[in-house]
Amino acid sequence: MNPIATMMFLTSLAIGTTITLSSHHWLLAWIGLEINTLALLPIMTKTPHPRAIEAATKYFLTQATASALMLFSCLINAMQTGEWDINTPSNLTTNSLSIAIMMKLGLAPMHFWLPEVLQGIPLMTGLILSTWQKIPPMILLLQISHSVNLNLTVIVGLTSVLIGGWGGIGQTQIRKIMAFSSIGHLGWIITILKLNPQLSLFNFILYVVMTTAMFLSVITLSTTKMSQISTSWTKNPALTTTIMLILLSLAGLPPLTGFPPKLLIIMELVKQNMLISATLIMLASLLTLFFYLRLTYIITLTLSPNTHNSTIWRTATKPSLVLTIINTMALTLLPLTPTILFM
Repeated sequence: MNPIATMMFLTSLAIGTTITLSSHHWLLAWIGLEINTLALLPIMTKTPHPRAIEAATKYFLTQATASALMLFSCLINAMQTGEWDINTPSNLTTNSLSIAIMMKLGLAPMHFWLPEVLQGIPLMTGLILSTWQKIPPMILLLQISHSVNLNLTVIVGLTSVLIGGWGGIGQTQIRKIMAFSSIGHLGWIITILKLNPQLSLFNFILYVVMTTAMFLSVITLSTTKMSQISTSWTKNPALTTTIMLILLSLAGLPPLTGFPPKLLIIMELVKQNMLISATLIMLASLLTLFFYLRLTYIITLTLSPNTHNSTIWRTATKPSLVLTIINTMALTLLPLTPTILFM
């Protein structure tokens, strides 16, 4: 793609996100989301492959449906309350607004588009879709968190954690694995949204850091399958080891970065006397833990035979400073959790 065109589309992404984040008006927030969607479509189809075209079409249809439902809810809200302010949704439209935003995020049971779309696009575009594109809808949900239906968020959250773990079992394609990982992590975030929005935001930030680290690592190794990661050990052992640790961090094992948000969410649910929800979400997360441990086993314990006789590691890819910093953050933020929460 022409560099000028790429820069224009990326700038449009930034503008759309900025408009949504800075708006107090539902119509402006909706316009920002539409700019985001339309800016990403050309980036998704920059390699004119049939799978990329199919992924872009599915993404467009899903986002258009969610946008139509969101605009309809905003209009009903404006008719009822006489204003377009984001912080004052009416009781009638809160559920439909929440469902529209959840569809944009790819939460279960409106998740069917996310694995297929992510599988059909390049890794760098997948990184944008999994992190940057989720920022505006998530901030809108945080802004209306005081009025969302608690039963809706808990049911959607538990379903997403279950689907995220269940769908990831048996996957070998990295992009589909990251899609189901995204569904599962967003389920944890949504479950606690009504009770503690600050904790949801903290969890979302760590999700973005860990997902970025995973995508940048596999982009550096130019791999799209788990088997390719295991064979890359002889080329770059340090990065392959880091990918294994990032997978364990995504699973939420201590003492890695993914552990504190899960611990804090369970503690908050117990504090709110939602013991059944806490038990169910922990049981559902065992599925996720199983498939992450399975992937770690594939990477580390099924290494291909090393046929060359050299005793010196041959590093074919040199990690950048950005990758090093992001990977370090994805693994070592546990001691800084109290500091981050009090900032």
